[in-house]
Amino acid sequence: MPTTPEQIDLWRSVPKEHQQLEFKEAKLQYDTGKLQDYCVAIANEGGGQLLLGVANKLPRPITGTQAFPDTNAIAERLFAWLRFRVDVESVLHPDGRVVVFHIPSRPKGTAYSHDGKYLMRSGEELVPMSEDRLRAIFAEGEPDWLEEPSIRHLSAQDVVSLLDTQTYFELRKLAYPTGQKGVLERLEHDRLIEHQTRGYSIKRLGALLLAKRLSDFPDVSRKAARVVVYSGKSKVDTKLDQPGERGYASGFRGLVRFVMEQLPQNEVIEDAIRKEQKLVPDIVVRELIANALIHQDFTVGGSSIMIEVYSDRLEISNPGHPMVPEQRFIDGYQSRNERLADLMRRMGVCEEKGSGIDKVVHSVEVFQLPAPEFTTTHKRTVAVVYGHRQFEAMTRADRIRACYQHAALKRVMGDHMTNRSLRERFGLAEEKSALVSQVIAAAIEEGAVKADETVGGSRRHARYLPFWA
Repeated sequence: MPTTPEQIDLWRSVPKEHQQLEFKEAKLQYDTGKLQDYCVAIANEGGGQLLLGVANKLPRPITGTQAFPDTNAIAERLFAWLRFRVDVESVLHPDGRVVVFHIPSRPKGTAYSHDGKYLMRSGEELVPMSEDRLRAIFAEGEPDWLEEPSIRHLSAQDVVSLLDTQTYFELRKLAYPTGQKGVLERLEHDRLIEHQTRGYSIKRLGALLLAKRLSDFPDVSRKAARVVVYSGKSKVDTKLDQPGERGYASGFRGLVRFVMEQLPQNEVIEDAIRKEQKLVPDIVVRELIANALIHQDFTVGGSSIMIEVYSDRLEISNPGHPMVPEQRFIDGYQSRNERLADLMRRMGVCEEKGSGIDKVVHSVEVFQLPAPEFTTTHKRTVAVVYGHRQFEAMTRADRIRACYQHAALKRVMGDHMTNRSLRERFGLAEEKSALVSQVIAAAIEEGAVKADETVGGSRRHARYLPFWA
């Protein structure tokens, strides 16, 4: 069915571009190399449309385009270059000519490449796919690792002996059944176990969540969280190295409590009174551990959740690279283990979708700690939370990171960052406004934040946004 001008206007009305929709002005022409890249990236994201002759900034006026006057010819060339068909049509909108490329989705289990690069969208950029993302695509159609049986041919009594069913019903806020049959039926309903002709099997997901002893399940025991405590700021002197034993849900409270017990005391001064408090607040520990458990890549072998306690910081890392860029943890969410995440939410281990990092950043601001740091290393995602540090002791990178996270947090809360709000976040007096202005200027220079142009040029009433807003 031909694309109508009304459909063009409907696409133009979306709040922002996304993985399946891209606008380019291209008034006179458009680079065929970039065209191929976008076709590959959009196909890898599930297919969509690329429109030439439309500005990519709201309100997205029609600019019209003279590019590719022969749409059949460019469609044939794209097929010759990419080896998949892209439909191309010229739409005569009242405001100008628009060329629409209808890009199909890649086949299941396949990723397209161009010039040796497997491309995907990241914000407004095209970037090579991560190793984790490619592995996930190539594994499509294969059985989900979490849904496969861990132990087979069990009796009903074996199941309740291996799994902490009491804690499961408590976390789900359900009355414990009077008979064993009711317990097993509920576990089957949540697809944690499966009844087969030769008895019951416990799925890996059920074992990971509810195991009384993860060591009873050899194929998942290496996925237990591991707590390592060091004497100082480096890994030179290890005081404790303790692997977790219980399942993620059944042992979550105990794990958080154990980590809190290992954290050193931090000395702070409030209202001229010297106080002792834990290095990091418990809500930060809870949310970061839950986040690491949920978002880990189970296909990375020989690797587990690491919780490392130093004298000045806490590091929590999980196997695999994140599904969204680290800079978008505050406003973005995409889980690679949706069933695990859903069950842990229903059992109260974690909160609403995507709110965990928001809570971490908010709590860090309330306690006026340095901004947390999120990085990726070889096949790992790392979150670092630092103990209390005066503003004067923060590095330039610390201050810019705090400025960006404050702007992003304000944005997702429907508010704006100002000089005053950032000054209060750092716990600085009003006469320190000039210092805060320097931090904002540095963050703008680094491309982390930008001025909100809707309020004019007044420095007094200036508001600031994260770079992606």
